[in-house]
Amino acid sequence: MAPLESARRRPGHRTHRVAVLLIALVAGLGVLPGVAVAAPGNQINAADMTLLNGVRLAGLWEMPAGQMAAEKGVSPRVREIGAEIARQHGVLDQLVVNAANKLGTTLPTDPTTEQKGWLTEMQEANGNQFDQIFVTRLRVAHGKIFPVIGAVRASTRDATVRKLADEANKFVNDHMAMLESTGLVRWQQMPPAALPPAQSDSLIAAAKAGAPAPSVGVSTTIVWAVFLLALGVGGASTWRILRRS
Repeated sequence: MAPLESARRRPGHRTHRVAVLLIALVAGLGVLPGVAVAAPGNQINAADMTLLNGVRLAGLWEMPAGQMAAEKGVSPRVREIGAEIARQHGVLDQLVVNAANKLGTTLPTDPTTEQKGWLTEMQEANGNQFDQIFVTRLRVAHGKIFPVIGAVRASTRDATVRKLADEANKFVNDHMAMLESTGLVRWQQMPPAALPPAQSDSLIAAAKAGAPAPSVGVSTTIVWAVFLLALGVGGASTWRILRRS
C-alpha cells in the first residue's frame, strides 16, 4: 500500500498537470491569426517610398539645374530663381536624407536617365532658349511631384513621412510660384492633371497604395498546423489524466 502522504499528493499532482496543460493551450491561442495583438511595426509603405525617392531625385538634378541657371540665365529673374531653387533644394535634400536615416531606408544617389538628359539639354542651350528650357523642365517636374506629396500626406501612417510631406509641400509650392513669376510658363503645353476617378471606392487600389512594405514572418498555415497539433496532443493527454483520476 502506498504511503498515505504519497496517496494524498497524487490527486493534487494530477490537478497541477491538468492546469499546466490548460494554461499551455490558452497561451497557444495567442499565436492564432486575428487573435494576437501585435506591436505596431514599421508603417512605411510603397507610397511613402515614392515620396522619399521623388524628393531626393528632385534635389539631385534641380540643384545643378538651378546653379546652371544662376550662371547662364539671360533674364535676371531666371538667374535669381535658379540660385534660390538650388539653395532651397540643398535644405530639402538634407531633410529627406535625415528622414531616410531615421526610417532606416536608402535613397538614390544619382539622377534618373531622363533627369540627366534634361541637364544635358540645359548645358547645350544658350540665351533665351536656356531660360525657356529651364523654366519649362522645372515647372513640369514640380507639377508632377506636387500631387504625390498631397496623396502621401493624406494617407501615410508614419509621422516622419508626414512631416517630410509638410516640408516638401512648402518648398514645391514656392518653387512653382517662382517659376511662374518669370512669365515663361507655357500653360497650353502643361500636361493634364492625372486625377483618380471621382468617388472611387476601389478597395484593391486603396490596399495597394497603403500596403506595408513586405516583411518576413511565419506562415499562417504553419501557425494553424502547430496549434492544431498541440491542441490534439494536449487534449489527449488531458483526457488520459482525467480518466486515471
